[in-house]
Amino acid sequence: MLLTADVGNTNIKLGIFDGDKLVHKMRFSTDTRKTSDEFAVVLYAFFQVYNIDVGVIDASIISSVVPKATQPLRDAIKIVTGKKSFIIGPGLKTGMDLKIDRPETLGGDIVCGCVGAFEKYGGPLIMIFMGTATVLAYVDENFAYRGGVIAPGVGISLDALTQNGALLPSVDLRAPKNVICTNTVDCIRSAMTYGSACMIDGLIDKFCEEKGKECKIIATGGLAESIVCNCRHEITYDENIILEGLNNINQKNDSKKRMQ
Repeated sequence: MLLTADVGNTNIKLGIFDGDKLVHKMRFSTDTRKTSDEFAVVLYAFFQVYNIDVGVIDASIISSVVPKATQPLRDAIKIVTGKKSFIIGPGLKTGMDLKIDRPETLGGDIVCGCVGAFEKYGGPLIMIFMGTATVLAYVDENFAYRGGVIAPGVGISLDALTQNGALLPSVDLRAPKNVICTNTVDCIRSAMTYGSACMIDGLIDKFCEEKGKECKIIATGGLAESIVCNCRHEITYDENIILEGLNNINQKNDSKKRMQ
């Protein structure tokens, strides 16, 4: 079985694959202060909670956008499972051609999400990531990554608004019944949910217009499900597409060539 880890700015998501099937998953907060031993405790608890025999893990792969957490987590996986981990980065086979100015700067989560989406849905596609940042990425029909856009995430935007507006309350991201609202809380909710949906719809239109193609549209991330349902485009929400991309990439790489 394969242990996958998606290390994001907010959360670390673990998944265990049996072939192409995701059989277990877990999410916990990213904390760059954690040592490898502390990560090992969390990882060991994951196996205990789901009654998983550590011995069934024969490979591991990590995508990380948090460098300070990458090596401690990798060391923890080695402590618990005895296996070295691939790290998504230059030199690892993904099958995707990166047609951008500096391929080495592309986040591992973006690579994995796009690989997972193309393998599962085909192309051309627009992949939407909604976490700390909101990212829209374009992959053409030949499995080439052509670039995209990066915007502040919905959560960051909401925090900036309420922290800098003395009289503005913090709110959840539940969409109100109407776009035009009559109280402060719902006015903020409307802008965050419908406004974000409008931005995504507008960018999708621009992508399709610029490329002259209709695209499959996939979304993932902690905030995606509550936002994309308000978009007018047909968008498939896929919670586990980054983990699936990690599994796809692992299958493309010879386990004998695991990075040291």
